[in-house]
Amino acid sequence: MGILPLMPSYETPIDSALNELIDPELERPLGQLKMVRNVEVRRRKARVTIALPGPGYPAQSQESLVSLLQGALVEAGGPEGAEIAFEMLSDADQREVADYLATTGGDGQEFLPVTDPKSKTRVIGVSSGKGGVGKSSVAVNLAIALSLLGHKSAILDADVYGFSVPKMLGVTYRPMAVDRLVIPPKAQGVRCLSMGFFVGDDQPVIWRGPMLHKALEQFLKDAWWGDIDFLVVDMPPGTGDVAMSMAGYLPRTEVLVVTTPQPAAQRVAQRSALAAKQLKLPLRGVIENMSWFRGDDGKKYELFGSGGGQALADSLKVPLLGQVPLVPALREGADIGQPITASEPSSEPAQAFTGIAKQLASLGAPRRYRAELSVK
Repeated sequence: MGILPLMPSYETPIDSALNELIDPELERPLGQLKMVRNVEVRRRKARVTIALPGPGYPAQSQESLVSLLQGALVEAGGPEGAEIAFEMLSDADQREVADYLATTGGDGQEFLPVTDPKSKTRVIGVSSGKGGVGKSSVAVNLAIALSLLGHKSAILDADVYGFSVPKMLGVTYRPMAVDRLVIPPKAQGVRCLSMGFFVGDDQPVIWRGPMLHKALEQFLKDAWWGDIDFLVVDMPPGTGDVAMSMAGYLPRTEVLVVTTPQPAAQRVAQRSALAAKQLKLPLRGVIENMSWFRGDDGKKYELFGSGGGQALADSLKVPLLGQVPLVPALREGADIGQPITASEPSSEPAQAFTGIAKQLASLGAPRRYRAELSVK
């Protein structure tokens, strides 16, 4: 499939203004998405019919779209208070839009999915040797910190058995489908895809390795992430099937290891790091979580010891990217879908995540990767 032609010209300034608007959900011009179906302007009345690109188009994006349409109509010389009506694109139009999304970037150039070895998207796998070290919280806050620094970021919850990212991120709607493509929903400026959208909170995922492998393949092949700079992957703890699957599907994955300060946790985390090396995934750094608790007296209390993160980084010959303090607000924010990096950006933990994101971005992508491995 080739790149679709550039935006066509329109008969009136109003037609042009509406068709050139950027859809808040798919981040592409409405005209290219075939969404503007009819524009009627008669004296002081206007009616615009918009075709939604697929089932599950979120209500908040509809509200944003109505506001954008009415503003653009007035700026182009039309009346205020236009009536906006919605319908659904036909199946044929949805297929055409899916082809457009799958082949054309926001700049009009060729679009490459994250599974393509030539994609410029950096894939960051956040791993740990065991559970309970705050790995998912680190992944969510890191994705938000990257977004706040101006990088377009998304997060894939690859912890299929222990999915928690949607609730931590505060996602309020399910993925949208545009023909064969799954559009991950957004919260805090970050797109997210997780098994949590497809099974209930109380429903266990009892799968063997091949089923897990297939689920990750579908997440990566069918998901449309848009023009993202970073895809943060919340890996399950340990060194099992997911790490091997990621090495096959996303051979450019850069691995970060999360640990806590105590030596016992550092030794367990080292296994995750060594597994990444065996899979030829570049190890980029260590993040120490729960480094200290700051009391009301302003002093740091190292509740879990100290030095584990630096010792692990030294043994692996990678940088210690940052230390994240233990504060109740960090846990509370995750419980209610208000990650601390977004809700309290000036707090000590949020500043730690910002520093980690800056260091990660400054490292740049690794120079070498296994280009022969890709999803076909």
